[in-house]
Amino acid sequence: MINTMPNTSAIIAGVHFKNPIVMASGTFGFGKEYGKLYDVSLLGGISGKGLTLHAKAGNPGVRVYETASGMLNSVGLENPGVEAFLAKELPYWETLDTARIVNLGGNTLPDYVQGAELIQRDADQRTLAGKPAVDMIELNISCPNVKEGGIAFGVKTPAAQEVVRAVRAATKLPLAVKLSPNAEDIAEMAEMCEAEGADAVSLINTISGMKIDVRRRSSVFNNLYAGLSGPAIKPVALRMVHQVAHRVSIPVIGMGGITSATDIIEFIMAGATVIQVGTYNFMNLRAGSSLVEELQQFMHEENISSLDEIRGIV
Repeated sequence: MINTMPNTSAIIAGVHFKNPIVMASGTFGFGKEYGKLYDVSLLGGISGKGLTLHAKAGNPGVRVYETASGMLNSVGLENPGVEAFLAKELPYWETLDTARIVNLGGNTLPDYVQGAELIQRDADQRTLAGKPAVDMIELNISCPNVKEGGIAFGVKTPAAQEVVRAVRAATKLPLAVKLSPNAEDIAEMAEMCEAEGADAVSLINTISGMKIDVRRRSSVFNNLYAGLSGPAIKPVALRMVHQVAHRVSIPVIGMGGITSATDIIEFIMAGATVIQVGTYNFMNLRAGSSLVEELQQFMHEENISSLDEIRGIV
């Protein structure tokens, strides 16, 4: 048995993660509320609530519905907008000792570019002042492209390529691209992201699903379909992470249904550098702190001194 503390750390594009546990966008706010329950600086990182250039009110009607081994959500990217986030939330992020990731979405190419430029400008100013608060941008290409009839940017590689290329040119910050499981070819999409200068890819986003109210004889959601997350999608997510990790040389951030240390280890063995935890935050309000402890314990029990020993071994 090993007697020293296992090494759980990882580095992506110069950004240090003290452990592989990152809170997924849309499930953790910006960390402040969970910070009342435990020290969020225990985490490897936080991917903040998805932002768009301008504030969004989100979708009307039912937004969340529990399913067997998961949940459906149709929140609609409700968020305060990039500028409000920079003004009101970043002072809190400055106090955190963890990797801080801005999740950026948009419905048009100019939206993405302007959002990235604002984040970069603010990052430059804070760095000059000696108090940086953004370590990385996570580009959400699952947003609907309003100029293409609502088809998500992340479905077809050429549309996604245009966004990745433009945002890469707009920011010097490390850039991860969050991939949709609805992509026509997710491994090809990841290869494109690498070729366009992305520093990492993260996957998977939610899987499109549906719930029908049989008494009302209609969909539960105003938009008919919603995003399925949670343990139900883990086998699909794990397979896609494995496929992508074997096709690109940049780091892969894996996510989809993680609720335990063994789930984390599976994703690491499939090739992930770090992972993200989403739906489990609603199942266990102290998910982050418990997973950090469970991972250390598992590595002790299995005589794993570093995650590098097992990363991508499958």
